[in-house]
Amino acid sequence: MTPQQVADLIRQSLPGADVIVRSGDNVHFESRIVSSTFAGKRLLQRHQLVYAALGALMGGEIHALSIDALTPEESAARGG
Repeated sequence: MTPQQVADLIRQSLPGADVIVRSGDNVHFESRIVSSTFAGKRLLQRHQLVYAALGALMGGEIHALSIDALTPEESAARGG
């Protein structure tokens, strides 16, 4: 998997999301996802939405995924 493929899968599941995915080895990934879908959801619920987007790839082609899941307001507060 490439970072672009991972980002595209997340965008398909969270339309309108701003998604950045990075990886040095195409197995371990870091993601920053900004979506209004996350509003009112706890951290665990946000992560579950992202994991659901990636399905069976998690633990297989995607060995590890670091997730920074923010609402647009949270992202703006961080200067992002």
